[in-house]
Amino acid sequence: MSVPDYMQCAEDHQTLLVVVQPIGIVPEESFFRIYKRISAVSQVNVRDSQRVLYIRYRHHYPPENNEWGDFQTHRKVVGLITITDCSSAKDWPQTFEKFHLQKEMYGSTLYDSRLFVFGLQGEIAEQPRTDVAFYPSYDECETVEKRIEDFIESLFIVLESKRLDRATDKSGDKIPLLCVPFEKKDFVGLDTDSRHYKKRCQGRMRKHVGDLCLQAGMLQDSLVHYHMAVELLRSVNDFLWLGAALEGLCSASVIYHYPGGTGGKVGSRRAQGGSLSAEAGNRHRPGALTSNGINADTSAEIGRAKNCLSPEDIIDKYKEAISYYGKYKNAGVIELEACVKAVRVLAIQKRSMEASEFLQNAVYINLRQLSEEEKIQRYSILSELYERIGFHRKSAFFKRIAAMQCAAPSIPEPGWRACYKLLLETLPGYSLSLDPKDFSKGTHRGWAAVQMRLLHELVYASRRMGNPALCVRHLSFLLQTMLDFLSDQEKKDVTQSLESYTAKCPGTMEFITLPDGLKLPPVPFTKLPIVRSVKLLNLPTSLRPHKMKSLLGQNVSTKSPFIYSPIIAHSRGEERNKKIDFQWVQGDVCEVQLMVYNPMPFELRVENMGLLTTGVEFESLPAALSLPAESGLYPVTLVGVPQTTGQITVNGYHTSVFGVFSDCLLDNLPGVKTNGCTVEVIPALPRLQISTSLPRSAHTLQPSSGDEISTNVSVQLYNGETQQLIIKLENIGTEPLEKLEVTAKTVNTKEKLYGDFLSWKLEDTLSQFPLKPGKIATFTVNIKVKLDFSCQENLLQDLSDDGISVSGLPLSSPFRQVVKPRVETKPINPQESSKVGDFSHVKTLEAILNFKYSGGPGHVEGYYRNLSLGLHVEVEPSVFFTRVSTLPATSTRQCHLLLDVFNSTEHELTISARNNEDLILHAGECQRMAIQVDKFNFESFPESPTDGTQFANAKQLEEERQQAKGLEINSKLDICWKIISFHEYFVEGVLNQLVLEHLQLAPLQWGEFLIRLVQRLWNVECSIPTTCMPVTSFRKSPQFIRK
Repeated sequence: MSVPDYMQCAEDHQTLLVVVQPIGIVPEESFFRIYKRISAVSQVNVRDSQRVLYIRYRHHYPPENNEWGDFQTHRKVVGLITITDCSSAKDWPQTFEKFHLQKEMYGSTLYDSRLFVFGLQGEIAEQPRTDVAFYPSYDECETVEKRIEDFIESLFIVLESKRLDRATDKSGDKIPLLCVPFEKKDFVGLDTDSRHYKKRCQGRMRKHVGDLCLQAGMLQDSLVHYHMAVELLRSVNDFLWLGAALEGLCSASVIYHYPGGTGGKVGSRRAQGGSLSAEAGNRHRPGALTSNGINADTSAEIGRAKNCLSPEDIIDKYKEAISYYGKYKNAGVIELEACVKAVRVLAIQKRSMEASEFLQNAVYINLRQLSEEEKIQRYSILSELYERIGFHRKSAFFKRIAAMQCAAPSIPEPGWRACYKLLLETLPGYSLSLDPKDFSKGTHRGWAAVQMRLLHELVYASRRMGNPALCVRHLSFLLQTMLDFLSDQEKKDVTQSLESYTAKCPGTMEFITLPDGLKLPPVPFTKLPIVRSVKLLNLPTSLRPHKMKSLLGQNVSTKSPFIYSPIIAHSRGEERNKKIDFQWVQGDVCEVQLMVYNPMPFELRVENMGLLTTGVEFESLPAALSLPAESGLYPVTLVGVPQTTGQITVNGYHTSVFGVFSDCLLDNLPGVKTNGCTVEVIPALPRLQISTSLPRSAHTLQPSSGDEISTNVSVQLYNGETQQLIIKLENIGTEPLEKLEVTAKTVNTKEKLYGDFLSWKLEDTLSQFPLKPGKIATFTVNIKVKLDFSCQENLLQDLSDDGISVSGLPLSSPFRQVVKPRVETKPINPQESSKVGDFSHVKTLEAILNFKYSGGPGHVEGYYRNLSLGLHVEVEPSVFFTRVSTLPATSTRQCHLLLDVFNSTEHELTISARNNEDLILHAGECQRMAIQVDKFNFESFPESPTDGTQFANAKQLEEERQQAKGLEINSKLDICWKIISFHEYFVEGVLNQLVLEHLQLAPLQWGEFLIRLVQRLWNVECSIPTTCMPVTSFRKSPQFIRK
């Protein structure tokens, strides 16, 4: 016997072997459909008995194995079933002749045979026959199973007769010597009358009868015969048959202990009627079978338990039997099959280490020169057995050898598909899974070097199969999961191979379905590049939407009446972590920043990189980037435009690397930091862009509120100068601009402004609204600079230090005197000189114009945008009033106001007042001018120009009164200066405070007035005549002038 049956198991010793074969041309599908129905009848209850016959079907069985039927009867073909197609009566004789020829192949061992004819109808089919069954077609054969049961009963009759014939003690007859094929030549010429020869014959016959009893369902009798055979054969050192007797004893004991079988299919065998108890654990089974049928005496059960081997003894006897088989070179197949049977028993007993010893012995059993197909089968069975005992890596090792054998060079047509299929089956043994998600869960499992070798073999097998898509998928998997274990050169080689394959078949995110139904999941390149963090960015400051205050409370959730609930907070913790506290706007470009890292030793080109989103229709704008080798963390900004409103969730990103398209989900990226994934998209709003008539400023305003300024402009003005700022408002969005509000705020200045610094008329601009997309509106802002015109220190030499009288001079002709700064009055400490009094010091004013605008669907929902314009104004000094005094006039209600005016500019200017001639001042020149004015009756002013309840304290009320007085003075004096080549500018502000006390109408109670005046002045120079005359001249400190 040269062809081993690797599917053998211990319980096969009690089966009858039936061969089912086709005759002539029979469609393969039809044959196996009938074969499946026949093989379903695998056990039959014998009539009028509690025995059960077990049948083992084979559609192919080598005739040379049949010659070992006397050695072990379960190897003998006792039944033959043939299936044929016969459509006409003319073909029937030839078909029947083929049936007889087929029987002759197994004629010496057959008990009975059957022929199933399909397609033949008529007179021949109507003739009753026991060995032939006619059916019209393969679909009309309902009685197949019944005929098979009748056929098995006929086999049982023959089997029982042979058993009774061999088991009957015929002492007068000579017992024949049973031999295996290779022994026949060795027994020629032996003394058949010797005692040794007779014991050999008796021992072999006892063993043979034990086989027949086991097949006939008589387990107890078989145990008795096996024990007797062992004693007889051991006495004559008949080792080959002694091993067979021990193996039979082991098989009967296994059937007793493990009624479910050892072949791997639990429950495939039913318990024997009477011989096996339903409660196998107790093993008390009354009604044991004897040679005469049923014996209800329970003492027979005791005898059977005594003859049966224990589970431990079964393995010992298997070892002994295999050692005897090993003495014979021609018994290699028997030895191999015995090892397989022992391993299956040990697998049930969970004795893996001992089972591995049997398998190791089976590996080294030397058989004849096996064909490639037989080698594949041998290694596959070894792999299956190692898998059963839990040796997964060893199982994968032999499975891989079987796969390589499928593509051996000696095979004319290598079976690459079979090779690929077997390689796939080895993956679990090497801790490999074709799902990349399994490699993102903790540490790496398995030997990376072996896994990479196996993946390379899968790629090669896929290429030889002519399936480039599989090559790309396995190479992608190799690069994704084994990247940390690849050397720099290996990374280059793998990527070059991948690019060559993707040039023919790009990698996709689709599942690949194999012919056997296995689906290969897609492999996204989450490590090319590696993403460390994902951050959703807010819109630029000028584009961020704001909710109108009147509508803020409308979106407050009313699901719970409580402000805070720990239950709600706990259940919504995950949502809170992913929610973003800002909004995106429909139709605007939105940004997501990724921090990526290139782990490759060469430049990595990433193409078609964009965002993956759900919830809102989103137009992703792909980007392409090139990352340097081992770049470290590198910021990448991905952009897109939401097309609808609602909640949008950023689930991940997509890339194209080395020709492989990947969809990388954030849930599959371990260790990625994110500030949240979900953001609200509000309806579309217009977009406003501003441009001005002034140049851009290098000074960036930084307001205390933290707001960002989109545009900064600057301008240089003289103190008192007014200039127009023309702003062009362009709607660069897609929605109409319907609403506009403008506010101004002065920032970062300690200077006191007089009058309106910035003023405008919004009505002219709003008349151009609604502003369509692409249209431009004009907005004009007046910049008026009015700071302090007084000199804060006496840096200039007084024109008259002793209070010179100018009464002799005509008041209409001002007294002129050019002076220069007094050097000796300058402080030595430069820090003190820089504090106050620098008449050439340039002052800075900064203001922010804020444009609040809205329109379109966003305006309906109550949203608006803010756009800020920063204004940087450098104020250069123009004129200074270094001294203020008065001279009496002819009327007590008038006086002459004397002003020392200094020109601090580099230009020649003129200064004028109402009803006065112009005074020309050269650069750096100081002159005194006299103005005849009427005094003011400030007592007629109300205590407060407006309702006093509007002011927070008395200080504000006083400031309001002073401002009203200043406006009155300014309108009466109307002092202005003009540079010849420039415009005309007015003097306001602190000048009003300088002359306020000088121009006030004398009160009726002079004593009360003088007391008040002395209390407020530090240095007073005045002359009070006997008549009612006003103060002629006095000097104040600059600090008092401001009060």
